[in-house]
Amino acid sequence: MIKIEKINFKGWPNSWRVSNGEVALVLTGDVGPRIMHFGFAGGQNFFKEFADQMGQTGEPEWQPRGGHRVWIAPEDIVKSYAPDNDPVDIQVNGDVISATGPVEALTGVSKKITVKMAATGTGVEVIHEVRNAIGVPLVLAPWVLTMFATGGAGIHGFPPRGTHPEDLAPTNPLVMWAFTHLDDRRWRLSRKYLVLRQDPDNANPQKLGSYNRHTWGAYLLNGELFIKRYEAVADPTAYPDLGCSFETFTNQAILELETLGPITTLAPGASVSHTERWTAHRGITLQTWTDEELDAIIAPLV
Repeated sequence: MIKIEKINFKGWPNSWRVSNGEVALVLTGDVGPRIMHFGFAGGQNFFKEFADQMGQTGEPEWQPRGGHRVWIAPEDIVKSYAPDNDPVDIQVNGDVISATGPVEALTGVSKKITVKMAATGTGVEVIHEVRNAIGVPLVLAPWVLTMFATGGAGIHGFPPRGTHPEDLAPTNPLVMWAFTHLDDRRWRLSRKYLVLRQDPDNANPQKLGSYNRHTWGAYLLNGELFIKRYEAVADPTAYPDLGCSFETFTNQAILELETLGPITTLAPGASVSHTERWTAHRGITLQTWTDEELDAIIAPLV
């Protein structure tokens, strides 16, 4: 059975814990909308927590905080970083909980996160909505970012590989940023997978993006694996950032796994929705990080 209870989470008294006894999730109502915790019940938090920002509200500028959030793309130093430091409206309807933020002065949008946890197992459906609350159309894409705790490794799978000359058409972009350094030792690119390790001793930011019709990203942390999935539309050119449905970023404090929706024109009052599906898995060990090992251990879970 799903249990939803109001708690004080790290100094935020209006937070809500959702658990089915196997996994637990915390959605705060004091800022956001943000999911600040996800993991096995009584276990580690997969998500990053910035300790000096826990319990804080009302800051004039955007705060990293950690956790899981929804933004708008393409990235803009003003609009993407609109502060989410005010209370949000929490609604509980049976086993479903949602958090709706106020209309952002900088963007004219309101953001909403809805959580539907499976009654058994570790599955969670997370629905993200962006609503145009002003009187003119807005061109944007939903962008969903999860900040993970330090010391783990992010994993992303490419679309199915093929052979030449049988498969002549390209399958996906691999997108670089100006600060992307492929000789950084935190990267591992193989035939089927992209791996990025989080290193708290390395302050150099790194980022890559890609497209996969069946987009997924995973994070391995202390023998436990978080997986997020998103079903992309069939046209890669519909996506921002030169066709990315997936992006991953790291610095010394975090590693992010990000999924993006297609660019859309939102009429006044209209909304766009973006759904991720999460699972968690225990007892996961990787030693060689080869395609063969990832095929055997990670691929069956995706």
